[in-house]
Amino acid sequence: MHPHFTGASMDGGPQSVPSSCVQHRDKSHELGVTRVSVLPALLPIAVIGAQVLSKVGDSVLLAAEQPPGFQVREAIWRSLWPSEELLATSFRGSLETLYHSCFLGRVQLHSNLSLELGPLQARDSGNFSILMVDTSGRTWTQTLQLKVYDAVPRPTVQVFIAVTGDAPALNTCRVFLSCWAPNTSDITYSWRREGMMDSAAGPHSLFTDQRVLSLSLGLRDKDVAYSCIVSNPVSWDLATVTPWESCHHEAGKKKKNDHTDEVAPETENPLV
Repeated sequence: MHPHFTGASMDGGPQSVPSSCVQHRDKSHELGVTRVSVLPALLPIAVIGAQVLSKVGDSVLLAAEQPPGFQVREAIWRSLWPSEELLATSFRGSLETLYHSCFLGRVQLHSNLSLELGPLQARDSGNFSILMVDTSGRTWTQTLQLKVYDAVPRPTVQVFIAVTGDAPALNTCRVFLSCWAPNTSDITYSWRREGMMDSAAGPHSLFTDQRVLSLSLGLRDKDVAYSCIVSNPVSWDLATVTPWESCHHEAGKKKKNDHTDEVAPETENPLV
């Protein structure tokens, strides 16, 4: 059972009733009239925090925020989803993290009540909350969502040459650059033309969620390289190819073999 706060203090000792909570009577009680002091309610305050992003193998800090003038007496950190577990507590400055949970041995509670988790695993994504109680009994709850991503792997780029039955033109070439990265969850693809002031890929068409780039190349593009960039919210990587080299290679093969209309693949070794 997770600890909670009631009318007794956490150390088990008796808790005196504040004098402000006692009914006050004056001489009017002789007339059968009782005057009860009305106190402002100590309402709990809840704050939904922003999403925190990190990657597998890193450590992450879940920052505890306190309202001005809030003097913390007790604090409890819990994971809420996918399972509810007690992670760390603070009672009058005494910090404790040795609770049986998925994070046992990977938790550190700082003096400012921020919680450090790491090294992170992919399964650590979830919701976390801290409940703080001040010296007057007010509560403050903050909830954070942690999303853990795998580091993006280096992609592979394959070059496909558009081949027709006609004699190939030596000064033009139509290519398709296909980019792929394993573990494609939450990965986005983009392309960049290298060595140009304008980093856009130039005249092109994109297919298959931007994984395939179609280009028409000329002699002026023979030394131009193109990079496929794969990224997720916390990491990125790229592979670079010079497609004109594949055009020249395919033109040499064309002289030896008479093919019908087709698209010939040419795998490029990524250059980074």
